Amino acid sequence: MRKNVYLRAALAGVSAGAVTGLLGAGGGMVLVPLLTLLTPIPEDAVFPTSVSIILPICAVTLAVTAALGAVDWAVAAPYLIGSGLGGFLAGKFGKNLPVVWLHRILGIFILWGGIRYLC
Repeated sequence: MRKNVYLRAALAGVSAGAVTGLLGAGGGMVLVPLLTLLTPIPEDAVFPTSVSIILPICAVTLAVTAALGAVDWAVAAPYLIGSGLGGFLAGKFGKNLPVVWLHRILGIFILWGGIRYLC
């Protein structure tokens, strides 16, 4: 990658990290459009690349919030188990979905989340 592409990729990563750190989630919703817009990553590789970037962002965010004592592990445990299973299933079967449908699904979740938080 050229230097300019590295800077744009870093901007996408910083944006995703900031959103995840501030809001506790949503970094992927920022990252997927930014990777599509700012980098030469092929469209069919954007979603898997986003997941590989979000994992360490989430790990760092979890470590910081846990160190501050803000994680209730008893409440989080069922979600961790469910999200692990959901992530496995999505990774296994999601590659069969056309990219256009992945974009539509992401758009629907972004709209739903935005409306839910505004109301």
